[in-house]
Amino acid sequence: MDREALVARHRIVRCGFDRELPLQVGNGRFAFGADATGLQSFVPFAVLSDWGWHSDPLPAGKAVADYRGTDWGGGVRYWTGDDAEPELHDWLRGNPHRVNLGRIGMRLLRPDGNDAREADLADTHQQLDLWTGLLTSRFTLGGHPVAVETACHPDQDALGVRITSPLLALGRLRLFVDFPYATASGRGKFDDAPYVGDWDHPDRHRTELRRRGPGEAAIRHTLDATAYDVALALPADAALARVAPDRHRYEITPAGGEPLALSCHFAPHTDTAAPTPAPAAVAAASAARWPAFWRSGGAVDLSGSADPRRHTLERRIVRSQYHLAVNGAGSAPPQESGLVNNGWYGKFHLEMYWWHAAHQALWNRWPLLRRSTGVYRRLLDAARATAAAQGHPGARWPKMTTDHGSAAGRESPGVPTALLLWQQPHPIFLAELDHRAHPGRATLDAWREIVHETAAFMASLPHREPGGRRSLAPPLVCCNERNPPAATANPAFELSYWRFGLRIAQLWRERLGEPRDPGWDEVLDRLAPLPVEDGRYVQWEGVADMWTAHNTNHPDPVAAYGMLPGDGVDVPAMRATAAAVRASWPVDNLYSWDFPLLAMNAARLGDPEAAVDFLLHGSFGFDDATGLPLSGKDGVPSPYFPAAGGLLYAVAMMCAGWDGRDGAPDGSAPDGDAPDGSAPGFPSRGWDVRWENLAPAP
Repeated sequence: MDREALVARHRIVRCGFDRELPLQVGNGRFAFGADATGLQSFVPFAVLSDWGWHSDPLPAGKAVADYRGTDWGGGVRYWTGDDAEPELHDWLRGNPHRVNLGRIGMRLLRPDGNDAREADLADTHQQLDLWTGLLTSRFTLGGHPVAVETACHPDQDALGVRITSPLLALGRLRLFVDFPYATASGRGKFDDAPYVGDWDHPDRHRTELRRRGPGEAAIRHTLDATAYDVALALPADAALARVAPDRHRYEITPAGGEPLALSCHFAPHTDTAAPTPAPAAVAAASAARWPAFWRSGGAVDLSGSADPRRHTLERRIVRSQYHLAVNGAGSAPPQESGLVNNGWYGKFHLEMYWWHAAHQALWNRWPLLRRSTGVYRRLLDAARATAAAQGHPGARWPKMTTDHGSAAGRESPGVPTALLLWQQPHPIFLAELDHRAHPGRATLDAWREIVHETAAFMASLPHREPGGRRSLAPPLVCCNERNPPAATANPAFELSYWRFGLRIAQLWRERLGEPRDPGWDEVLDRLAPLPVEDGRYVQWEGVADMWTAHNTNHPDPVAAYGMLPGDGVDVPAMRATAAAVRASWPVDNLYSWDFPLLAMNAARLGDPEAAVDFLLHGSFGFDDATGLPLSGKDGVPSPYFPAAGGLLYAVAMMCAGWDGRDGAPDGSAPDGDAPDGSAPGFPSRGWDVRWENLAPAP
């Protein structure tokens, strides 16, 4: 397969400004969002990182321990709310929050000396070369051309910029670096999208020029207890000055020659100072790293297909790999909008970690996936404390949290965040993917404690009923997040996931030479069956008017036989369920990741035509200009990266197959490898699918 040609035909070209979605360069831990100038000259897009976090001061006289949550019965308090502490509730949701590390742009001047406006630019043209990670932006101002090359270093959080233009010699082009305050408290969870930061209160933070020498400078930005440094490599004859004492903008004025080159290296102030890479070194490192990325891992080529939609699907596959490597390959799970903007205050959602990360296993991008799987160990103590406070052994994993400092693993209060269940089995799923790819003692030992503690909580949670049946009892929130928590029991998807997780956990005990846990087996034997009404699975046991009153948001029952291999599933009942979903579920009520969810279900049910149709559904949106995935929901900020991760997982599964493909799911060792040249999840008519180095799904 000619991978360079595959990637090259999907390079990103954009002409004009977009004030909501940037073009990005990044390394998975750090990313820079650019407007049509290749920098942030007119649109204040963000510079975000894994490590840049800030917390507002606690409300006066308050401590985190003052927040007690709500007793839902039985003396167990959940962090769903606290009527006595509304201000602390808001603080806990909004803190810590991710910091926009700065804004880097050009100050462009008209011939009369006034600042140019966006409308003064003409002939804007940008190309993001996915093969090298280099962004080239061109435009004209008053007939004078400007060319900007932007790159990110793969191993350092450094940006490299190279500008050529006659405007430099005319003194009409300068660079600026500007710094905002961080925002969270008193704001909504989506108020930092599409732009991150508070530019209106310079008195709340400070910057200082800490070092200045020929060709170098360093600026420290301090926001309350957060501080970080920006080291600059710039022309030795360039001037650097703060524009005003009460502002945090610094201007770089070149001496007049071409080109103007700059690199900016961002780092926490506690980091040992490292040499700032030269601008050319940043570009060279990018141009070396990205080809290595594209030559490794999986690849899918649809160019030989007759279906006219082939180019659209292949484009989404290629561009999604780039965007996820930029936004979702850091030391912790990404937030749902990655490193583009702050939704949910920049925190990650562990139920979405599967959607951000599992595709990296099937696409054999383990070096990227291993960057973040250690998050479970970092959150383990907090997860154990949560389980113990609720009267259970093991570890209960949070929904919405961060791994930053003392807040690591602390749940963000709210009804869905405190009561959601389906994030719980994810570490067992990810551990199993690791073992399938890397069988052996080292993998077993690496995950042993996480798998055990996860399963211990899962086995303890189901309530024992008088007849001995074990039920997932209220209060709980389903994957769908539209159920009444106090009146919901035995949700279908979660019951299947509980079976899968405990089954795999017992298998791990056997692999480790340990006896099966009899308590876990007792739960597996007595766990309530998936609820069925009229031959179809429903969201939870006893739900009324399922297909008219609750057919909104995620159609989660189908996930039990799609995303999951179908533990506890009757395939004819699932087939009837899938047909009912397609007939009665309004697509305008779906999140974008629901379409890969439906595609995986269709593939397992032997309907590859429907699987492809779901991946190309008109409501499964991607921005044509950037390739960024859209959320699909009013009010939810884009981009929305679980959609891209779901697409890649579904495509890998549809190419390489899945366990038990020719029969009922049996949980045996991987036997789903598709024969060379086949792709069981794609139709045989109209699709010629070439793929390599993909792994089958469980």
